[in-house]
Amino acid sequence: MSNLKWWQSAVFYQIYPRSFADGNGDGIGDFKGITEKLNYIAALGVDALWLSPHFPSPNWDCGYDISDYCNVAPEYGSMEDFKVFLDESHKRNIRVILDLVLNHTSDEHSWFVESRSSRDNPKADWYVWADTPPNNWQSCFDGEAWTYVPERDQYYYHYFMKQQPDLNWHNPEVKKAMWDAARFWLDLGVDGFRLDALGTIFEDPNLTPHTVPMTLAELRRFSDLAKTPEELELKDKYWNDMFKNQWGQLGVHDLMKELRAILDEYEGDRMLVGEDDNIDYMGNGNDELHLVFNFPLMRTETITPDHVRENQTERLKQLDALSAKKGWPCNTLGNHDCSRIYTRYGNKLHHAELARLHAALVLTMKGTAFLYNGEEIGMTDHMLTDISQVKDTMGSWYYHAIVTDMGVHPDEAMARTAEMTRDKNRTPMQWTSHPNAGFSPMEVSTWLPVNPNYKNGINVRDQEQNPSSLLHYYKHLLRVRKSSSALKEGEYIPLHTEQKDYFAFVRQADKQSVLVILNFSNNHLELNFSTTKEVGGSNLKILFSSAERRIEEISSTLKLNPFEVFIAEVVHSK
Repeated sequence: MSNLKWWQSAVFYQIYPRSFADGNGDGIGDFKGITEKLNYIAALGVDALWLSPHFPSPNWDCGYDISDYCNVAPEYGSMEDFKVFLDESHKRNIRVILDLVLNHTSDEHSWFVESRSSRDNPKADWYVWADTPPNNWQSCFDGEAWTYVPERDQYYYHYFMKQQPDLNWHNPEVKKAMWDAARFWLDLGVDGFRLDALGTIFEDPNLTPHTVPMTLAELRRFSDLAKTPEELELKDKYWNDMFKNQWGQLGVHDLMKELRAILDEYEGDRMLVGEDDNIDYMGNGNDELHLVFNFPLMRTETITPDHVRENQTERLKQLDALSAKKGWPCNTLGNHDCSRIYTRYGNKLHHAELARLHAALVLTMKGTAFLYNGEEIGMTDHMLTDISQVKDTMGSWYYHAIVTDMGVHPDEAMARTAEMTRDKNRTPMQWTSHPNAGFSPMEVSTWLPVNPNYKNGINVRDQEQNPSSLLHYYKHLLRVRKSSSALKEGEYIPLHTEQKDYFAFVRQADKQSVLVILNFSNNHLELNFSTTKEVGGSNLKILFSSAERRIEEISSTLKLNPFEVFIAEVVHSK
C-alpha cells in the first residue's frame, strides 16, 4: 500500500472563478456555476482543485487585491454558496485549496482604511510607511513603489500596484490577523492553500536602491524590442537588478514554519504549495511548505528532451538533499499568469501533437501535477484588439504609459499590450458551440470576450462527442496515471540520455516499472532498450499510446511514430 499523502499522488486542476462557469447569467463565473460543473471535473479524473481568489475585492488585480479575507465576493455568490461548493466537491472525493495572498491587501480593506487615516490609529503600523520615498523602487505592475497619502503626509510601499499596499509582517498583530483568516477557512474544511507571491513578504531592511538606468515602463519597452543576444542578456539582468532588493529576503522561513504548524494541527493532511520555485521554502522537508512549483521547467521557448532532462536532474537532486526527508516534486506548464500551453509551446505545424506531448509530460513525470482549466480542450490565448476590452490593470497601465510618455502609436501599443496582458489566457471557459461558448446566455456580455475559436471544436461538448478529441486524451491519460503505482509514486530513471528527438525514462516503484517515451520529433524512430538494465530482457505491456496501437505486448525493441506518446509496463521474464 502506498505511503504517499493525498497531495503527492493528486492531479490538481486550477479554476479561475471569474472565467469558469456562469451560473446566474450575469457574464461572470460564480460558485453556482462551478458546483454545476463538478461532475465534469470528477469525470475528467482530477483529484483536487486550486481556486484562484474568490474573496471580496475591487478587482484592480482580478481578485488578488483582497478587501475581506473571511468572505465571498458577491459576484461569486454567498458564503452558503461556497459551503455548498466545498461540500459537493468533497462528496466527489475532490479536495479544495484556496489562494492565500499574504504580501498585501486591497487599499479598500478596512485595515488599510484605518491605517491611512492617521499616524496614531491602532492599525497605523499594519502597513509599510515612510515620510519620504526612501529609494527608487518600482512596483512590478505600474511604476513607482511608493504612493503618497495626504491624511498621514506619508508614503506607503506596494510591490504590486498602488491599490495593493504591502502588509507589515514585522507587526505581530498583522501576523495574528492573517493566521486567524487562514484558520477561518481551515475550520470550514478547505484542504490547504496556494500561497501567492510569498517571496515578496519582506524587503531589504536597508532599503537599498536599484541601479537600473530606466523606469519600469522603459524596461518593459526595452524588453519588447530586445533582439540581439546582448540585449536579451541585458534585459534579464535589468529585471533581476530592478527587483532583487524587494523579494527573497530573510524572515519568510519563520513565517512558513508558523503557518505549517497551524495546518499540522488539523486532521486530513492539509497542505501548502508556494508560488515560488525556491526549494528552500520547503525547509528541511518537514517543517515549511509541502510543495513549490517547478517553474524552471516552464522557462524555455520550446520544450525539448534536453531541457526536460536537465531540469529533472537538477530539480530532483535539490529535493533529495533536504535534510529531514526528501522533498516532493510539483510540475506544471501553465496557470492564470502565463500564456496558455497550446499557444506558448506550440508551433505553426504541430500545435495539436505538441499539446498532447506536453500533457503527457506533466502527467508522467515524478511529482504532483497541476493543470489549468481549459488546457484539456486546447484553449488558446485570445489577443484583444481594443484597449476598452482590457481588464488586466497592468496591461492598461502599460498601454497608456508607452502611448503617452514614449509616443508609441496606439496600434502598436495595443498589439504589445495584448501580448503582455494576462487577459489573453483568462478568457471564459468554452463549454459548447452555442453563442458565448455556453459560458453565459447569448444576450449577455461576458466579463472578457470569449475566444471565437469555440465555434471550431474548441469546446467541451463537441469534444465529449469525439472519441479522438484532446479532452478524451486527457481523460485516458489521467485514468492510466491513476491506475499505475509507478506513475504516481515511482522513482525517475532517465534512459538514452543523449537523444535529441525523444525523452525516455522509467518510473520505478516497488511492484511496478513503467517505461515512458515521448517522441518530440516528426520522425519515425526505431528504438532498442534491450541493453538497459531497467528494460532489457523484458516485454512491454502497453498502457497507453497516442498511436492507438492494437498489440497489447511487445518486446523492448520498438518502432515509434512521429510525436508519439508511449507508456508501457515493464514485464520481467519469470
